[in-house]
Amino acid sequence: MRDVFRIIAVISFSFFALLMSGCGGSATATNSSAAERKPLATPQVRTDRPKIVAFGDSLTAGFGLLEKESYPYLLQEKLKADGHDFEVVNAGVSGDTTLGGLERIDWVLEMDNVKILILELGANDMMRNVPVDKLRTNLDTIIKKAKAKNVRVLLCGMVAPPTMGIDYARDFMKVFSDLAYEHKLDYLPFLLDGVALKKELNQADGIHPNPEGTRLMTENVYKALKPMLTK
Repeated sequence: MRDVFRIIAVISFSFFALLMSGCGGSATATNSSAAERKPLATPQVRTDRPKIVAFGDSLTAGFGLLEKESYPYLLQEKLKADGHDFEVVNAGVSGDTTLGGLERIDWVLEMDNVKILILELGANDMMRNVPVDKLRTNLDTIIKKAKAKNVRVLLCGMVAPPTMGIDYARDFMKVFSDLAYEHKLDYLPFLLDGVALKKELNQADGIHPNPEGTRLMTENVYKALKPMLTK
């Protein structure tokens, strides 16, 4: 809990003012090419290998990065180096919301041999001031769909600034921890821990991690994911 409060303490208005105009939700992102909005290519699919699906928005898709710099690709490399025979599928879409994720989760889960879903959605809901109850319902439904397919879920949380309103910020962050508790999920409280607010770790927009920041973000994911690999 102290870690969560520490994270809240370092989130400034300036960062989230930028976040409100980026993270796939700005006019620039909206007008980006179709190629930018599609999930990045990943290593060749082999249906006999168990799959880890990285399911999220621009932070997962690798906005502004080369394919080999995206976190799903880096995660694949870490798994391979540690002798884990999983295939990582990048199912990130820039600008995606929890509603968008809900609309495409079924076909994602239809892939053969999906074992783990890394669920990273919610930041764009926050930027659009989507009611917290809708955010919760969408995430809850995605989680239930994954569990119905016997797919384990790693839920990645996001932090909302007090500038969104104290009640909204509190309720927004509580959605992730509550769902993790209710569904007994593995849980990463803040995907960008150690990366957010650090100019040297982010792209020029101040929002999306640069290659070095993405490497640190991948470490955050891998630390939370690793216990799931032996279950």
